[in-house]
Amino acid sequence: MPGPLVHIGAVVQCVHGGQAKPLVPNPRVTVSQQPTVVMSTPYAVAGCPFVPPAPGPCVTATWIMAATRITSNGQPLVLLDSQAICAPTGTPLLILSTQTLVTGM
Repeated sequence: MPGPLVHIGAVVQCVHGGQAKPLVPNPRVTVSQQPTVVMSTPYAVAGCPFVPPAPGPCVTATWIMAATRITSNGQPLVLLDSQAICAPTGTPLLILSTQTLVTGM
């Protein structure tokens, strides 16, 4: 099913509410005048309030599922329904909002 492409201005959080931002935007493909994100782009998570004794708050996230039919520089683009896992908690990222004009599969 097609989904909107994620851009660097998208609102992304860990499940605990920490703000997640891409470390390396993809300037080759832009939407809403902002670079998109490819699957290999790591995310940094800031302000995660999850502080159990172990494993600690979310610090980074890695995409494990992205577009199957649309790529940039040979890498799948991240879509609204893509999935990522945070480290060290193993919990997912949530894409709360992104642009809606450009979609991919």
